[in-house]
Amino acid sequence: MEDRLVIGMPTLVEFNSLEDNINLCMELGLDFIEINMNLPQFQPDKLDVCKLKYYQKKHDIFFTFHLPEELDIANFNKRVRNAYLDITKDIIEIAVNINSPIINMHMNLGVYFTLPEKKVYLFSTHFHEYLDHLKYFGRFVDKLLKNSNVKISIENTGIYNHSFVTKGVSELLMSNNIALTWDIGHDYSSGNLDREYMMKNIDYLQHLHIHDAIGIRNHLPLFSGEIDIHKIIELGIKQKCTSVIETKTIDGLKKSVSEMRKVGYF
Repeated sequence: MEDRLVIGMPTLVEFNSLEDNINLCMELGLDFIEINMNLPQFQPDKLDVCKLKYYQKKHDIFFTFHLPEELDIANFNKRVRNAYLDITKDIIEIAVNINSPIINMHMNLGVYFTLPEKKVYLFSTHFHEYLDHLKYFGRFVDKLLKNSNVKISIENTGIYNHSFVTKGVSELLMSNNIALTWDIGHDYSSGNLDREYMMKNIDYLQHLHIHDAIGIRNHLPLFSGEIDIHKIIELGIKQKCTSVIETKTIDGLKKSVSEMRKVGYF
């Protein structure tokens, strides 16, 4: 990566086509687009690898991917677990084919039982089985990504106060092809539940989701909230991260880029 912020945008729910997202990406002068695999038009069977390569070459941009948010790689049901592994495999094959650097993913808390005084998470009470499934996922990813530059990057979602999650993420980071995403808005709005773990494992950081926040409200335009955006951008440059402006709307993206230009980040 260059010695500057390499910055992109997510595919937006306001657009129906990849071409519309590309047009906005070019208008704003961004480097890449993160394709969200929850959207129906971006399912693996609907993505044309040849077109993706064409767009990358024509517009001098690249694509990253965001795995479905409900991804559950440790589900206790083998058929469910295997379905998510198949989805991951489909996206990895596309990413490798177009030389995408990042596939972003969330960790899943799984099912919990609500007792009168607390919630009991089954991944915690059946931790060894949970961890075995994560270890398998790490081996699965390493095999598929061998000899490629693609990384699976685990995004924090305000859940790193659960020890079974952080232990699981640490296990996954033992894979050669797994890194970390720091979503600063999720972290801030959770009361910085993820910050300690992220700072302890900062060497694994390769991807950022940048949006501002006021209290529990996040995905706000940059420099409109309470987060020290300058500090995060400096971290992104230092770590040579790809960084998504994850404001989720056309207006939010335009405002964010405008403010970044004012302070010299473009």
